[in-house]
Amino acid sequence: MDYKKILTIQDISCVGQCSLTVALPILSAAACETCILPSAVLSTHTAGFTGYTFRDLTDDIPAVSAHWSKENIRFDAVYTGYLGSTQQIDYVKDIIDTLLVSGGFSAVDPAMADGGKLYPAFDAEYVDAMKKLAFSADIILPNITEACFLTGSEYRETYNEDYIKMLIDKLTAAGARTVILTGVGYREGKTGVVVSESGSYSYYEHRKIAKGCHGTGDVYASAFVGAYLNGKTSYDAAKIAADYTVLAIENTQGDASHWYGVKFETCLADYMRMIGII
Repeated sequence: MDYKKILTIQDISCVGQCSLTVALPILSAAACETCILPSAVLSTHTAGFTGYTFRDLTDDIPAVSAHWSKENIRFDAVYTGYLGSTQQIDYVKDIIDTLLVSGGFSAVDPAMADGGKLYPAFDAEYVDAMKKLAFSADIILPNITEACFLTGSEYRETYNEDYIKMLIDKLTAAGARTVILTGVGYREGKTGVVVSESGSYSYYEHRKIAKGCHGTGDVYASAFVGAYLNGKTSYDAAKIAADYTVLAIENTQGDASHWYGVKFETCLADYMRMIGII
């Protein structure tokens, strides 16, 4: 198996099991050399905690990138998650353009909206900047809300397959190459993921757990990228990531003290078996 070097760019929430504290261990479990570029450092994530600390690292990104370029450091893949500003998006796009090896791939999780609404820190200007990054990437991993903002489409709580295909067709027309659309459920108690590439659609359905957990989007995206780096097809990587995320949520159910995240660590061995590492 090739030993791949991946760069993941997102924030560090020191406590809370999301962003880089999820991406680093999952990608490392996928037997990838995982390099990180923090966009910000927070004492905890922002969902449910109060009084958290925050340090913006935007101004450090160009110097880090310049040093890597000077040292001739290059990456087989670049995977982005939550980015805090339009300036960060511009810096990240430059890193992908200059430090990704020939034949490498970029994967963008837009990480800006859910439930029909943008996250509080973002606005229309941020959406426009994210469009440039997402539609230049090899793979994008939006949820339905993010797909709506990226395409200027009406968000619907209730939808059918035609609506989902419309969203994907709009994403593709805008430049998306491979689309991994998450959180797609057509039946009660079920959800799933739609994979679209080269004009084809595939759907993987799985059980929907009523009580979700914070950070599962980061778990999913990281697990997908790790599986894909290990030679899995887009569909197989999407399936593995879904199965692993469900398993991690199941491992967290019933523990009221663990309200802030998902126990993904306890099933990392299962993930490694899914992708054939062990």
